[in-house]
Formats: sequence, C-alpha cells, structure tokens
Amino acid sequence: MAVLIHDPLFEPQVRAERDRLFPNNRDEVWEGVLVMAPLPNNEHQFIAQDLAFAFACAVNRAARDRVQQGANVSDRVAGWTDNYREPDVAVYLSTTKAKDCGTHWVGGPDLAVEIASPGEDPRQKLDFYAKVNTREVLIVDRDPWALELYQLQGGKLELVGTSDATTSTVLVSSVLPLTFALRPAAPRPVIRLAHTAKPDEWAA
Repeated sequence: MAVLIHDPLFEPQVRAERDRLFPNNRDEVWEGVLVMAPLPNNEHQFIAQDLAFAFACAVNRAARDRVQQGANVSDRVAGWTDNYREPDVAVYLSTTKAKDCGTHWVGGPDLAVEIASPGEDPRQKLDFYAKVNTREVLIVDRDPWALELYQLQGGKLELVGTSDATTSTVLVSSVLPLTFALRPAAPRPVIRLAHTAKPDEWAA
C-alpha cells in the first residue's frame, strides 16, 4: 500500500528511519516528492548484473562508453536531488549529450533498464525519461513476465515491441548492437541477448 505523507513534522522522521534501516535504498524524488521504491530482491539484482555485463561487452569502453548499475538521472545541475530517477542499468555512449556531474547525470541515458518490483510501475517514469532525451527504455516485468522496448520518437517514448515467454518475440535495440527476447525456462523465463554482428549471446 502506498503512503503519502503531508505532515512536515513526521516526514523527516520517516526518512531518517528509512535511511537507518536501509542505507543503500533506491529511493527517487519526483518533482520534490520522495518515492520509496521496493528494495530489489536477489532476482532483481542478478538480472541487472547480467544485463549490465552483456551491455559492457557490446559497447566500446575504449571510446568511453559507460555502463552503470544504478545512476542518478536528473534534469538539472543544481538542486538535482529535488528531481531524479535511478534506472537499474544505464548506458551512456561516448556520443551522449548528457552531462556527467559526478554525483548525477543531467540528461537521459542512451539506454535505460527498469526492472519492475511488486507495487511499482516503471511506465510512470517514461515521460521523465523522454523529457531528458533517453533514447531507449527496456522494461522487465516479472508478474507476469514480459519485456517491453520503448524508443524515443517525436519527443515521446513509444512502445515498439513486447516479448513474453509464449511469443519469444525478438526486440531489436536502436542503441546497442543487441536483440532481446524472453524465452521459457525453469524456474523463471530467461532474457536472451544476442549480438547483431557477432555470434555472442548472453542470458539474464
């Protein structure tokens, strides 16, 4: 159940207790509103790690392409903690127009990954990601399992394809030389990634 706190006396206590109990939480701030995301479970973190590894193999790190597990993405240099999102994986190519401010990026990644946890809907972040010129967003749903690929078109992130364990539709990235598909497996479906120019494949 979501909780919206308007009490200015109680709010700092809740935040302090949250930080004390979960010092490495993945909370975000949406236009001044603290959004407490569910803590990522092991499965969530393994998927993010495997996707980040595949992306790191596909980019040109010598040219300073960057792959991050978790990145602070904002639309402003100063006061960025009043409005930022934290994708599970972010890819910033060397050609990005985003600015690396050390603590955060001003401007969206070339590719962002959002892995859904119970009670949250990453699609609510799409307008923000479009506003900061994120070129592509991959959403990993886990109940039920599905992949959704969004690409920036005319200032909006538009859904260009969906893959589930029944269809295993192949989704083609416009940012990286990779394809994504959800394949049936036990105990859960597997995300298959394939390089479009090499025989390399990965699983997440």
